[in-house]
Amino acid sequence: MSGPLLEIEDLRTYFPVRGGVFLRARAQCKAVDGVSLAIWPGETVGLVGESGCGKSTLGKSVVRLVKPTGGRILFEGTDLATLGIKKLKPFRRQIQMIFQDPYASLNPRMTVEQIVGEPMIVHNLASGRKIRERVKDLLERVGLNPAYVDRYPHEFSGGQRQRIGVARALALEPELIVCDEPISALDVSIQAQVVNLLEDLQKDMNLTYIFIAHDLSMVRHISTRVIVMYLGVFVELADRQTLYNNPLHPYTIGLLSAVPIPDPYVEEKRKRIILEGDVPSPINPPSGCRFRTRCPLATELCAAERPEWKEVEKDHYVACHYWDKTSPLKRR
Repeated sequence: MSGPLLEIEDLRTYFPVRGGVFLRARAQCKAVDGVSLAIWPGETVGLVGESGCGKSTLGKSVVRLVKPTGGRILFEGTDLATLGIKKLKPFRRQIQMIFQDPYASLNPRMTVEQIVGEPMIVHNLASGRKIRERVKDLLERVGLNPAYVDRYPHEFSGGQRQRIGVARALALEPELIVCDEPISALDVSIQAQVVNLLEDLQKDMNLTYIFIAHDLSMVRHISTRVIVMYLGVFVELADRQTLYNNPLHPYTIGLLSAVPIPDPYVEEKRKRIILEGDVPSPINPPSGCRFRTRCPLATELCAAERPEWKEVEKDHYVACHYWDKTSPLKRR
């Protein structure tokens, strides 16, 4: 492909907040509020931010598990945001999802063969013995014994269950996989195994990932580019080396200061940036800049005007009025 695999344009996903006797919609929770992004074939885009900032909702909107309120989701030129269920079905083969909790995402009443083989049945790709053979091939590809096809989820560990989830996502040979915090529920040693597996599969199958996570060090390891999200909007986007070596948004600087450095001498001299207060409610977000209520650089301008999402350096995008004045924060 010469162009982007996926383009997100001004995507908005709101949820009604209901109350009263008749449960009427009284407000809107703006989980994702006007974000734009282009993703190229073969790359891994990391998405980081605090809990409740809209990362998972963005991923589910791309897969169309949640219907967007507005904006466009262009996959190879087709707008998925407006498609009905029947027209959307062929595109579900191309976009799959790996869920966060391997204990909740697998049906306990189904065998591994039924779990991984179900997508093939839904899309009429195989039947009978061919499904069983295909499932065995997929299990071997994700590092599991093919003889496990008749086992149930409770017979596996957390890491093995997540590998089954990866096999299910690969069953339809997709082009794009949304990884919704696929390692957060796993032990540290198992996290590395799953991430290495995803990297190997990407090389072998030319996959494209949206990798949602809280672990900034893991995102740096696996991602080509990294997006920092706060309260439903993007605040910074750059390639991984640029973002980690030269963050420009105060929120990004605060997040990176919380990552421990494996050097006791450097760690002892370094001063943490403590973000004061809690994340505001997405039902009633602050005016202007969403981060201004916790930002040490905030002024009246931040309350009056929403900062423009702009390219301040080559392929480095920031939404901040004072991005060029954050050097003192980085020196703390």
